[in-house]
Amino acid sequence: MASQLTTVEKNQEILSLALEDRSKGYQDLVSNSNALLAVLKSKGKWKEYSGPIIRERLLYNKTGSAVWYNGYDFLNSAPTELFNDAEFRPKMVAVSVVLTNEEILNNSGTNQLYDVMEAHIDAAENELKDEMDISLHGNGTRFGGKELGGLQLAIPTVVSSGSYGGIARSNAVWQTSSFDAHSYDATIGTQVTAATIRPFLNKIVTKRSRGKQSADLMLMSAEHYAAYDAATVAIQRVNDQTALGKLGFQSLKYFGAGRSLEIVQDGGIGSNMPANTTYGIDTDNLWMRYHPERNFDKIGRSMMPINQDAVVQYIGFMGEVTMTNPLFQWKFYDSNPAA
Repeated sequence: MASQLTTVEKNQEILSLALEDRSKGYQDLVSNSNALLAVLKSKGKWKEYSGPIIRERLLYNKTGSAVWYNGYDFLNSAPTELFNDAEFRPKMVAVSVVLTNEEILNNSGTNQLYDVMEAHIDAAENELKDEMDISLHGNGTRFGGKELGGLQLAIPTVVSSGSYGGIARSNAVWQTSSFDAHSYDATIGTQVTAATIRPFLNKIVTKRSRGKQSADLMLMSAEHYAAYDAATVAIQRVNDQTALGKLGFQSLKYFGAGRSLEIVQDGGIGSNMPANTTYGIDTDNLWMRYHPERNFDKIGRSMMPINQDAVVQYIGFMGEVTMTNPLFQWKFYDSNPAA
């Protein structure tokens, strides 16, 4: 039967097989292009889900049953509701690889075809990385609210407004933290500079830590990263070459307030990171949940539009960023950098 296929039909199948081969590495392609996703993957925080809703079980209360006693004192066995679920609706994204049959026929030799195919697939992969990065830094409102709920939604500036995961943020146990350099502590300063950034971070990290728990990753805009870099002389500066540094990210180590955190610059040309901003992220309680059959995979077979002489193939993802504990997640920003 294969010998009866026309050249165009054969080449459609070549496109499908080429994407099938490359799609096995798309999770790496996307995660290694974004510091937060790379950390989540290295810590096993990419996790499959099933069903129409992603549920995260939250421990939000204590039993209140602890009593000190002696002799025949009564113990406390009062029942208490301890758990609730945050609910996240999976989001879907697809990027297309499109070749006109004119392009296919003009490059009908195998080597020529692979050249033009490689160019189109490379473009689709770059668009996929860019689209995920935009959404990861966004607030989930693009495309009518159909995109990922990114950091601006998970760790917002206004912490007590709206809802997240189906739970109202007016509930204090479901609030992250937000600190404005312009008004947080005038004894330190009112803007982020090389002189103020470490005192600001030391105070914030101390306030948003407990026991062994705290943020373990700081994502910094170019402005905050430059200030922190300038604040550390050569003998104090610790470049992190054990993890994110090896993936090519500009990374340092923060030591302060009894903690050690990775610092990554997430700014630069075309960056989607908000200016004058640092996110303190507790990656132990942040997840990338994905459907096992749509984890940056090729979607079905290549298709030919009814009214166009072209071939289309899609690369797709289905899932959502979720959170299980907001207590150690925070945002530090400078609302008036010129103050």
